[in-house]
Amino acid sequence: MRISVIGCGYLGAVHAACMAKLGHEVVGIDLDERKIRELSAGRAPFFEPELEELLLDVQGTGRLKFSSDISEASDASVHFICVGTPQKKGENAADLRFVDAAVNSLLPHISAHDVVVGKSTVPVGTAARLAEVVTNHEPEAHLVWNPEFLREGHAVSDTLHPDRFVYGVADGSEDHPAVAILDSLYAVPLSEGTPRLVADLPTAELVKTAANSFLATKISFINAMAELCEAAGADVTRLADAIGLDDRIGRKFLQAGIGFGGGCLPKDIRAFMARAGELGADQALTFLREVDAINMRRRTRVVELTRELCGDGLLGKRITVLGAAFKPESDDVRDSPALSIAAQLQLQGAVVTVTDPKAIDNAAKRFPELQYDHDTESALANAHAVLLLTEWKEYRDLDPHYLRNIVSSPRVLDGRNVLDAAKWRAAGWHYRGLGRP
Repeated sequence: MRISVIGCGYLGAVHAACMAKLGHEVVGIDLDERKIRELSAGRAPFFEPELEELLLDVQGTGRLKFSSDISEASDASVHFICVGTPQKKGENAADLRFVDAAVNSLLPHISAHDVVVGKSTVPVGTAARLAEVVTNHEPEAHLVWNPEFLREGHAVSDTLHPDRFVYGVADGSEDHPAVAILDSLYAVPLSEGTPRLVADLPTAELVKTAANSFLATKISFINAMAELCEAAGADVTRLADAIGLDDRIGRKFLQAGIGFGGGCLPKDIRAFMARAGELGADQALTFLREVDAINMRRRTRVVELTRELCGDGLLGKRITVLGAAFKPESDDVRDSPALSIAAQLQLQGAVVTVTDPKAIDNAAKRFPELQYDHDTESALANAHAVLLLTEWKEYRDLDPHYLRNIVSSPRVLDGRNVLDAAKWRAAGWHYRGLGRP
């Protein structure tokens, strides 16, 4: 099939490359000329494992190109909307300007029987509104919603081998003409056994925000248990192991730490609450306020623990922060807990150096007042305390015996509870985890 992908940010660039890998002819369209040049040269404008190799591979076949000219979408019969829906400034609600602009710019290039496929995460009710816009312009075109479920660091695999497909169509019926078109688009992963669910538009829109809210709740739950464990002298990691053996609960996302961040979970749960309020169902999601509050409180707690770890306050203390990205295998620093903690420490008088394998350039744009060092060993030199805040493998594998001779004081705060506490203590370090005795 001929496909256009409107918006070539994180979601769009990955989706365009993967659709070409599945055998379709794809044009990715974005207003950012620099981004288009980078992608056209096979370079991803952000870090995502496997993406650059995939870009070069599929561009070599001639099935993928990128353009800033929206008229190039005229040759396509399926159009994916992959633009961002950031949080509105000063509000919890999602900013839908980019989604609206993408659909409106696409209208002159839609033909009868074309399918417009929304993949952006939007408040429930958005799809029905946009479907009316599309059909008012072209009555025989269809707008459907097909939410994405990408994990940063695994986006290519998650697109080519997803754990499910959800199709939101106007009547919620298997007989809707767009269902067969989407089945053809995703024929390869469907043939591999990927399950798919056909639903109405509101249900499809709710799937992503409901899933993210559930994951956020699970993370904040175990972090609340970490607070209780610290007060009671218990070990949250063993607690998580024990309750995770219950197959109704499971161990995934029960890793206590500094909390979640990134461009999805924080803004999605806030937008979810805002939309529920608009629908008169705000009481149904009041628990998400506490989920958000617990998550933000983790950052303050790490600052407090760092002060305790240093013994005599933060003023003038050299603190090395391992990790700037909100998660490993990513250069995304949006709402990064690690950077937020680093900035708070600096404001309280510490001299903070941040290192990260991929995210330093992005971090420096957001927090230019912090010091950065690309070299881990150099960043650790003469540190009074070390904070592991993003669990990159290279940080998990650090040798505490070797590092003991580099730092000024062997004190480490394991913000992700991924280090071997016994090993670090045996090497002479004062080890502190979150929710661990």
